[in-house]
Amino acid sequence: MKVLIITYYWPPAGGSGVQRWLKFVKYLQEYGIEPVVYTVDNARYLKEDKTLLDDVPRNTKVLKHSIWEPTDLLFWKKKKSQKSGISNINQNRFLSFIRGNFFIPDPKVFWVNSSVKFLQKYLNSNKVDAIISTGPPHSMHLIAQKLHKKNKLKWIADFRDPWTDLYYNKDFSEQSFAKKKNKILEKSVLKNADCVLTVSESLKEQFSINARRVEVITNGYDNETRSAEDTVLDKLFTISYIGLLPKQSNPKLFFKVLQELCSQNEDFKNDLKLNFIGDISDDVRVEVLKNNLEKNTSFKGYVDHEKAIEFQNKAQVLLLLIPNIEKSKGILTGKLFEYLIAKRPILAIGPEDGDLAEILKETDSGILIDFSNREQLSSEILKFYHLYKKGNLKVNSKNIGKYHRKELTKKLAFIIKSLHS
Repeated sequence: MKVLIITYYWPPAGGSGVQRWLKFVKYLQEYGIEPVVYTVDNARYLKEDKTLLDDVPRNTKVLKHSIWEPTDLLFWKKKKSQKSGISNINQNRFLSFIRGNFFIPDPKVFWVNSSVKFLQKYLNSNKVDAIISTGPPHSMHLIAQKLHKKNKLKWIADFRDPWTDLYYNKDFSEQSFAKKKNKILEKSVLKNADCVLTVSESLKEQFSINARRVEVITNGYDNETRSAEDTVLDKLFTISYIGLLPKQSNPKLFFKVLQELCSQNEDFKNDLKLNFIGDISDDVRVEVLKNNLEKNTSFKGYVDHEKAIEFQNKAQVLLLLIPNIEKSKGILTGKLFEYLIAKRPILAIGPEDGDLAEILKETDSGILIDFSNREQLSSEILKFYHLYKKGNLKVNSKNIGKYHRKELTKKLAFIIKSLHS
């Protein structure tokens, strides 16, 4: 059985967008499915991580086709983007307006027609059993939809994030015509795909309004994270955040609470170390300065995946942040699952009734504090600190095996095969 996977993000792309389908491709052949990957030939990836190329099976067929991206002219140049990253990408209001209202659903839309022609030539001489598209960028679904219609192939549309409800859409100042067009495109994809795949139960509920079939496969962790057992923990009371941190996740209350604790307890102030590793919004740096925490804080910048795992494995506490927006219940950051296998206590800030709260409870891997619960946040940080001082800060995570990438791929293979049953 052979599947064509349409994805913009592929090694050497770095960041969270590449992980999901890289790992699926890594394990699919073990379940009797041959993946053929279609991706960009000359992508201007915001972040690159060449170490991820090692995860691509040597016999994987990768089709590449060039793309013209208007972002080359309007938004950023590669050298600058490697420094600033996606967390600050929408700071220019005019350019964000152009992005949101003239490139629908995203700037990769200019790749759709040429990709359909390129892939149709491939399909004319190569048999595949199904097409899979993954977004964002959601233009990938438009490519798959046209091929699905023309070739009558089974189609799985994978939504790693929402489309019209994506948390940073507000930054684009979308006008009514743009919102309407996005909703029409999204509804069409949801209705026409044979199966919609997504990452959380809340998103499944949302997509099920229009889709005929929705399945959930969360993100997960892989073998490289298992080195946690051999790690020497940080000597200081480190609270570490690893990954993308957009302004919508800026934990203002968290910084205020830490400032209060530092002013009340000199030992806490001397022991505290905040580590931010990855693509961090400048708004976070502003809050750090505002709360006099600059001496306690280190911004490490973007690092490759292996280095990021080292940081999370040796942290005393791992910080996990959900964007403080409407419809945040279904947001599950991919980093969560690597945090689980690191077996360090997780301090999460997010909606109390969301999918994240359920997973933390099920795995007994940490604590979730609601966005505005100042008292509980202060109390839980102090609990962690007192355990740290006693040398007894640890967590015994359970029920995490099902989140291994190989187990998740097994579920994916079952869904793919079910399309033909």
